[in-house]
Amino acid sequence: MFKKVCFAIAVSVSSVAFSQSNVREKLSNYLDSLNVHHKIMGSFAFADNNQTSFMKVVGLSDVEKKQKANMNTQYRIGSISKTFTAVLVMKAVEEKKLTLTTKLSQFYPDILNADKITIENLLQHRSGIHNLTDEEEYMQYYTQTKTEKDLIDIIKKYKSDFNPGIKFEYSNSNYILLGFILEKVYKKSYTELIKDKITKPLKLTLTEVGGKINSDKNQAKSYDYSNGKFNLSPETDMSIPLGAGNIISTPTELLKFILGLENGKLITKESLKQMKNFSDNYGYGLVKVPFNEYSGYGHTGGIDEFRSFLYYFPDLKVAVASVTNQSDYDNNQIAINMLKAATGKDFQMPGFKTFNVSENELQQYVGVYSAPGIPVKFNIFIENKQLMAQATDQSAFPLEATSKNNFKFDAAEITVNFEPAKKQFVIIQSGIETVFTKE
Repeated sequence: MFKKVCFAIAVSVSSVAFSQSNVREKLSNYLDSLNVHHKIMGSFAFADNNQTSFMKVVGLSDVEKKQKANMNTQYRIGSISKTFTAVLVMKAVEEKKLTLTTKLSQFYPDILNADKITIENLLQHRSGIHNLTDEEEYMQYYTQTKTEKDLIDIIKKYKSDFNPGIKFEYSNSNYILLGFILEKVYKKSYTELIKDKITKPLKLTLTEVGGKINSDKNQAKSYDYSNGKFNLSPETDMSIPLGAGNIISTPTELLKFILGLENGKLITKESLKQMKNFSDNYGYGLVKVPFNEYSGYGHTGGIDEFRSFLYYFPDLKVAVASVTNQSDYDNNQIAINMLKAATGKDFQMPGFKTFNVSENELQQYVGVYSAPGIPVKFNIFIENKQLMAQATDQSAFPLEATSKNNFKFDAAEITVNFEPAKKQFVIIQSGIETVFTKE
């Protein structure tokens, strides 16, 4: 869902500079390769010195209609919408409609701790308000239309996670509330505010609040790819992530948005400086992003099977943007490789050699595995001749064989190495190894 936020990792680049045309051609081939191997479908772009200098689209916007995506295809951008909302809040501060110290109780006194929660707390995810998308019941209503009253009733029924201001904890509820607050102070819909304050000034024609996906209007549907086929994802009803994840756009227009923000076309430079008031790497609708010795800002997004990122690095004068409507690959690695290409550095092409393991051989791995002191168990099972893994309360994911006993899941950079004689497997993620034993 649109509940996740990811942070790009710092990388060390020791590669020599390549000609820009060579490395950009390689990036194009890299994205084609990912698409051919069903790792991604989507749209990608980067800009340097305020000009878009690379664009690439791979895959389909509508699999059922065999409709190819193009540079004007609109995608749901998920939580990058929070940056748009934060810009609107700073505009409201500039226009004296709000202050950063305005209390939530001025609008929603019934929410727990509303008299202590400020607009700034909401912007920085430091309110303690529980994230409604973390709850199991969210999956029962996320495809249904909800009113403001419905969403406020859902938000206020949960206990506070912590006292306002003491720590960071990502919560979509914060930005849903900010969306409604903006509507109240301006007496306009969030849709109108996006149009009046952002898309009109920047002359964006493909960025707007989304509704039900219409592929006839060149809007992409989202999919997962498993068992040799694309599976259409259910759609979040866009009444729910208002302010938190309800915008649709394209990578080239996202670049125009972040460049417009950086260059003072939406809010003052002083307001942008305030947005970069990072605490626990999160500012006002902005994530702090490292790349080598450089520091950038932006946001990631995820809603249904759409995944996105938008980053700008002021010292490099480079911006990168991507939205995928199917992904079985690490988005962070795509961002790193795009940044390398944008700065004229070489990067490594992945290999996609796989190993065929018969269904009979896979049977030896089937079972429930646990590890001492870890609350999560793994169910390993076979579905349509494919080995699958499912952690407690998580979605199942496919394990791709790289040898008889070794498997991987690229999307989360997970490696699973089975030791059948010991009835164990070792799972490796981010360099951390954990041993699970069959019960």
